[in-house]
Amino acid sequence: MIASTSTPVTIAEHTTTIVLDVAGMKCAGCVGAVEKQLLAQSGVKSACVNLLTGVAAIAVTAETATGIDLAAKLTSSGFPAQPRDIGDAADRSQRLAQRQEKYDRESKQLLWQLVTAAILLILSAVGHFAQPNTHLHHGESAVLNNFWWHWGLATLAIAFPGRSILRDGWRSLWHGNPNMNTLVGLGVITSYTASVAALLVPSLGWECFFEEPVMIIGFITLGRTLEQQAKHRAATAFDRLLSLQPTSARLISRDPERPQAIEIPVEQVKVGEYLRVLPGEKIPTDGAIRWGQTTIDESAITGESIPVFKQVGDIVTAGTVNQSGAISIEVTRTGDDTTLAQIIALVEAAQTRKAPVQQLADTVAGYFTYGVLAIAIVTCLFWYFFGIHNLNLDPPVSTLTPLKAAIAVMVVACPCALGLATPTAILVGTGIAAESGLLIKGGDVLEAVHRLDTVVFDKTGTLTEGKPQVTDIIAADNLRSIDLLQLAAAAESVTNHPLAVAIQQEAVRLGVNLPTILDARTEIGLGVYARVLISNTPQPLDDNSDRLPSTLIEGTEYQVIVGNHHWLAANGIELNPDWEAQSAQLTAAGKTVMYVAIDGAMMGLIGVTDRLRDDAIETVRQLQDLGLQVVLLSGDRKPVADIIAQSLGITDVYAEVLPQDKARIIASLQVNQELPTPRRVAMIGDGINDAPALAQADLGIALNAGTDVAIEVADIILMRDRLLDVVYAIELSRSTLIKIRQNLFWAAIYNFVGIPAAAGVLYWYGWGAMLSPSVAGAMMALSSVSVVTNSLLLKLGRKKLVS
Repeated sequence: MIASTSTPVTIAEHTTTIVLDVAGMKCAGCVGAVEKQLLAQSGVKSACVNLLTGVAAIAVTAETATGIDLAAKLTSSGFPAQPRDIGDAADRSQRLAQRQEKYDRESKQLLWQLVTAAILLILSAVGHFAQPNTHLHHGESAVLNNFWWHWGLATLAIAFPGRSILRDGWRSLWHGNPNMNTLVGLGVITSYTASVAALLVPSLGWECFFEEPVMIIGFITLGRTLEQQAKHRAATAFDRLLSLQPTSARLISRDPERPQAIEIPVEQVKVGEYLRVLPGEKIPTDGAIRWGQTTIDESAITGESIPVFKQVGDIVTAGTVNQSGAISIEVTRTGDDTTLAQIIALVEAAQTRKAPVQQLADTVAGYFTYGVLAIAIVTCLFWYFFGIHNLNLDPPVSTLTPLKAAIAVMVVACPCALGLATPTAILVGTGIAAESGLLIKGGDVLEAVHRLDTVVFDKTGTLTEGKPQVTDIIAADNLRSIDLLQLAAAAESVTNHPLAVAIQQEAVRLGVNLPTILDARTEIGLGVYARVLISNTPQPLDDNSDRLPSTLIEGTEYQVIVGNHHWLAANGIELNPDWEAQSAQLTAAGKTVMYVAIDGAMMGLIGVTDRLRDDAIETVRQLQDLGLQVVLLSGDRKPVADIIAQSLGITDVYAEVLPQDKARIIASLQVNQELPTPRRVAMIGDGINDAPALAQADLGIALNAGTDVAIEVADIILMRDRLLDVVYAIELSRSTLIKIRQNLFWAAIYNFVGIPAAAGVLYWYGWGAMLSPSVAGAMMALSSVSVVTNSLLLKLGRKKLVS
């Protein structure tokens, strides 16, 4: 058996989380600026900001750091912010309505912007290509080729569709946080100013390029229109979660003879009240059916498309749909305690947790704009002092080339693509997971999944159904088996361990009345001791062995010990060879053996077995096919654990494991001295005894059927009672992280290639033409759109993962 160990307790500093809605963020540089502002405030321990959702989650340790103060600080820095309660159900409903109203408003704006961008691009392009070169001469009669027409077009473009870009860029520059709009705004204003100077002072010999600021604004507007549409599609899964919560409930009396109902707001419903739910309506709160039967569509919560039959006593979940029959439910959880509210809170929190791979991107983006501005200045100086004097260039460059190259550098640079790379993929990935009954708690979890090499399964309730059944009752010659069961079930009635529940259920099945418990104590992982007072004796069973009269005497107290062989040894109970032989036979058959001692003497054995889940073998096989090593943890004796492991195809087995030793085994796997590198371990469990191991593992996966404690510490939660979802969760996490890395790679490559190309490096070496500012603007717009679109491609791979 694994020896028990103790670890020192560390008292963590208490923190609370403040959630802010932050506006005005345009790129990863803005994210860095917001986080920097927050971390500079007293009492702020950590801050995590999501560019896509506009949410900042701040961990604070001091009461002086309030949401109002932090929001005011961000607002004064150019990022309008307001605090909100992430867990309030009424707030979520209101927020959904606000989000929908915002989407509708933005959709109308985007349509107008799309039309504006198309008009700007068409008019500018016609004038641009009507001449053999970009220089427009004074006195042209054609309107589209007239200087003043292009000046007017550029002025209108800057004054209307470009105004928000210039305003935000200037505000960010003023507050010392230049962003993408700052770069675009500088490029637009510089090209416009130079063109105005050429128009008003012809003696300068400069060319007018009013079409450049117009086309830059057109391409940027077009790109942001497509990008915003893609963002909306990425957020649809989370919006669907928000929309599941009903706004009203039908309150009824507990008396079924009084069917009158009163409709009240769902936030006013209290635990213990009764609600009527008609066919086609959503379940308002978590509850238990007290009258009626029906089928429930739980697909919105678990991802399971097949409706589930429910009858009196069954649990129903808020947000699911009553399909076929009218039912009355007793409310068990309301508001933030409902399963739906917890799912929404977990998904929303996951969207603010960053993957470690994003930290470098955010750090780079924080200095990105300054670097681009420096490169633009160097580019301008280089072409002014060297480029325009280089006679070997073909065609030779004009005197405005230094300025155009600098503008192209500022416009082509895109910190936005870096900023969108991670949050868009996480938003899509966590949304797909939530729709499929999986809760992934953030980007850091995705990274942990990618590094996994070992998966550890707890046996009972995870690989098995968690519903053991009594198969054998072997009593001493002088004791009826029904009497042995009566005493054992009475002792086990003080605990809800699966094996204890199996013994209790067998007593109920046989109609055995349980004696009175005078005193009892349990030892986790070992067994139970109880003092039992016999008040009545059970009837004999229908087999010949139990037709003997009971040896239990009414009014007599018995001391009962039930547990494993270690528990008997700890209480000084000795086993003779006959008991050991019978125990070995049960164990060889793959059964768990419970020893029963009465008044200090060994009196019987109870054999219990728990069926493997139907998909357990396939789950283990697929995990092994993914290159993962699978390990089994079991409290059973080694022969039983080995039989189960052999049927599953598992070679690494830890048997006779006490609950307090599970975390230590996980830690030993992580730091195995025999391996050149530490293992990355995932723990999969469902019970409160698994919580320390789930927390110790690099990745904790909990079944939703498990306890609240296990769900709280786990990194991934499986809402369906389907073990194969472990494989799906790992594959989806891996796919999402791959998308994140693809996005970051392409965003980085785009900037590494685009900026030198805009600076004229390729042209200097004779590998092409100079990149015009308008083309640079188109490239910049395309980069952001491509990143968001690539994240949306995760949805195309969903069917493959599910199958």
